[in-house]
Amino acid sequence: MKKSALVKINYLNESDSEDLYHLMTSNADIFNRFFTKTLSQNQSIENSQLYISNKNKEIEQKLEFTYAIRNKTNKVIGLVILKEIHWDTGEGELAYCLDKKHQGKGIISQSVKTIIETAFEELKLKKLIIFAHSSNVASIRVAEKTGFLWVKTLSKAYQPPNEAPLDMELYELNYEK
Repeated sequence: MKKSALVKINYLNESDSEDLYHLMTSNADIFNRFFTKTLSQNQSIENSQLYISNKNKEIEQKLEFTYAIRNKTNKVIGLVILKEIHWDTGEGELAYCLDKKHQGKGIISQSVKTIIETAFEELKLKKLIIFAHSSNVASIRVAEKTGFLWVKTLSKAYQPPNEAPLDMELYELNYEK
C-alpha cells in the first residue's frame, strides 16, 4: 500500500500470524487496557491466523480495515484499525497500537496520516474520530499531530477489563477538499 521513510503500511497477510502474536503478547501490559479485544484475539499463533483471516474478510466486506505497520524488515510492529464505519454518514473511527520498542519515533503519527489520506481520498469518508483516555498522553498527541480537534469528554464511555468505566476524550477530523 503505502511506504514512508520510517515504515510500510499495508494489510495483514497469512504469513504475519507469528509477528502479530508476538506483537500482542509482548506488549500485553500496555495493550490490555485500551486494545483489549485485539489482544484477546491474538493469544496464540493459531488465534492470530484466525484473526488475520477474519480481518481480511472484513476488508472484503468493507466492514473494518486493519492495517499492519511494518518496519524495514517487513515485521509487524503495530496496527492502525479503521472501524465503526458508517457508510451512510461517511464516518469512521481510528484505533492504533505500536510495539513499545518503537514508540516515541513518530511512527504512529506518520501511519495515522497515511490512513487518514486513504480514508478520505480512496474510501471517501467525510469524518474520522479517535477516542483517547486523558491518561494516554501519547495517543492524544497523535490525534493532535494528525489534525484531529478535541470535541468533548464522554462520560463513562469505555470499560477496560477489571476497572470502573472511564471517561474518554473525543477527537474529530473532518475532510476538507
